[in-house]
Amino acid sequence: MSAPLVLGIDGGGSKTLVALAGADGEIASLAQGSGINPMDQPDWRAALDTLLARVMRDRAPASAVVAGMPAYGEIAALSAAQAAAVGEHAPFAHQRVVNDVEAAHYGAFAGGAGVLMLAGTGSMVWAGDGAGRSLRVGGYGEAIGDEGSAHWIGHAAVALASRAIDGRSAAPDFLAAFFDHLGLDAKAPQDALIAWHAGLGHPRSEIAALAMLVDRLAEAGDAAALAILDAAASELAVHVTAARRRIGAALPWSIAGGAFASRILRERTAERVGSAPLPPVLPPIGGALLRAARDLDWPVDEAWIGRLAASIEKNAIHARNGRNGT
Repeated sequence: MSAPLVLGIDGGGSKTLVALAGADGEIASLAQGSGINPMDQPDWRAALDTLLARVMRDRAPASAVVAGMPAYGEIAALSAAQAAAVGEHAPFAHQRVVNDVEAAHYGAFAGGAGVLMLAGTGSMVWAGDGAGRSLRVGGYGEAIGDEGSAHWIGHAAVALASRAIDGRSAAPDFLAAFFDHLGLDAKAPQDALIAWHAGLGHPRSEIAALAMLVDRLAEAGDAAALAILDAAASELAVHVTAARRRIGAALPWSIAGGAFASRILRERTAERVGSAPLPPVLPPIGGALLRAARDLDWPVDEAWIGRLAASIEKNAIHARNGRNGT
């Protein structure tokens, strides 16, 4: 009989990780692919199916699955479709589908109390007191909020570029770098910017990708880029403060999400919160795998969690380099 495995899914707006882990805390298989947010990715199901097929190829069926899915629990029809998609690949497993930020929270605090500020393509706080009470702050999507997220930062960059073109804002260096990054025609800037935006295939993720440009310019000392990150940090800190106030305790906080790859954003958010974030115990995919392991009553301890964290890091490097982790 094959050794039992648990399946974890960390779905996001820009990328997705799927992994299998054994009872020893070691990753058996891991793959990375594109985002699967059904709110703006019409091909999300195909992308998820492809990843699951890659990870589960030549593997025994998982005994438990925990899937952290973007936008899960927000729109009933979409949530039902997400649960069905997961269930088709693991029909006999113990199945748990949760919001992707809830899974990330579980990993960050290993199931304990805390406030997780996730800033990826979108933004949301998930807070839990470790005794069963949880709440969320933000996460309304880019049309309503997602303040401080990579999309919010990217959108601010596009808006600033438009104002600089018109002379409504003085940011010539930022505008020049923005146009150079996108390869746009500076001789007809208004038309070029409008045409670029109209031609986006996945506007949410492509605009969010501009956050990396803003961070690079901020690191080089561009005042306009620094102002955007300052504003984003203020928005993110407000999420944390609101969550602590609503849950009634100054819980420890941590961070997750690609937007926090920015050193400036991390440091300035911490300044506004008033304390440094705790390093997450596990990344979001680890949260899904840990929850699945506990659903099977595996004897999980700190050593097991440590092995899982190290194995995820090793296999994620392979996945980023285009090789399926083993």
